Amino acid sequence: MNGAARGTVLRFADGETVADLATYAGRALTLDEDGAVRLQAPGRVLAAWVCVLPGQGLTRAGTVLGLRTMSLADEHDLDATVPLRGLTDRFARRSATGDAGTELDVPPTTVSPSWTALTPPRGGWEPAGQVPVADLVDAARQGIAEVAQGTPDGAGAAAVASLRARVWGRELAAGVPAGAGLAVTSLGFARDLDGAATVHRSGPWTRVSLPAGHVLCR
Repeated sequence: MNGAARGTVLRFADGETVADLATYAGRALTLDEDGAVRLQAPGRVLAAWVCVLPGQGLTRAGTVLGLRTMSLADEHDLDATVPLRGLTDRFARRSATGDAGTELDVPPTTVSPSWTALTPPRGGWEPAGQVPVADLVDAARQGIAEVAQGTPDGAGAAAVASLRARVWGRELAAGVPAGAGLAVTSLGFARDLDGAATVHRSGPWTRVSLPAGHVLCR
């Protein structure tokens, strides 16, 4: 469900948090130039969701979402999905003018990508072990190379989608797909290669959590 974003201004706790959102949005844009970000602010915390892998079929099996949460300076009531490009363009203008303020105008145009219909549960998560950050990063590097080598010029969309689903759906550890490694690496969550991510499960969802963010896999 997406609420109207027109005229909404988010007020962040500090300028560093605004810069963090800018970096996160920019990283997500490199994965999909036509991508979107779902901004949820039911209070003083902003949850920024992005889609790393859209999944396939009616159940969208193979879906991988990234989640970053950030502190806000005051209460908000927002649930809107906007184009990533609209957000990154705003950050580019802020950078060009030297704007270091803590307020951000939410892009007024909203979109409805299919992945926003899949909402991971807020509760009911059960611990399911850990996975080394280094293993997630290695899975991402190997997967990127495998996809690149297996998609020659002229390969059809169906063949590419099938290969990507096979590579990124491969189980890495404790039910964690290799696609989680792609998300952790691409979105900048892998900051401590000597550390480990915690894994939780709830129904069809698996959550891989690190201090910098979360990855939700279905």
